[in-house]
Amino acid sequence: MAAKKDSLTDRLSRNREINITVTGRKSGKAITNPVWFVSEDEKLYLLPVSGSDTQWYKNALKNPTIRIDAGGAEGKFKAVPLTDAKQVSSVVEKFRKKYGAGDVKKYYSKFDVAVLTEMQ
Repeated sequence: MAAKKDSLTDRLSRNREINITVTGRKSGKAITNPVWFVSEDEKLYLLPVSGSDTQWYKNALKNPTIRIDAGGAEGKFKAVPLTDAKQVSSVVEKFRKKYGAGDVKKYYSKFDVAVLTEMQ
């Protein structure tokens, strides 16, 4: 298991975008979306582009097990919603630092939630 985790960690450090797969809350089907992320100290932060209105976020609330694929290396994670304003703005700051404030402003429209993922 360690090798798999190392491979994923390595890929995360080299990719700007990952694919997350959630289970549809109504359909029960696997739905994959490309997303930006910030990886820090074994933690992976996700920021839904439309905040709590984002479909994959709503799906993850119902079924918190999500798959993450970073350049072919995959892992199963548990999505933990962050709704505390201080925690969310800390994640937004991490995204601005990684992707640039201009791009974050351009692509993200609502900053009321974030997601912390924990490897299962």
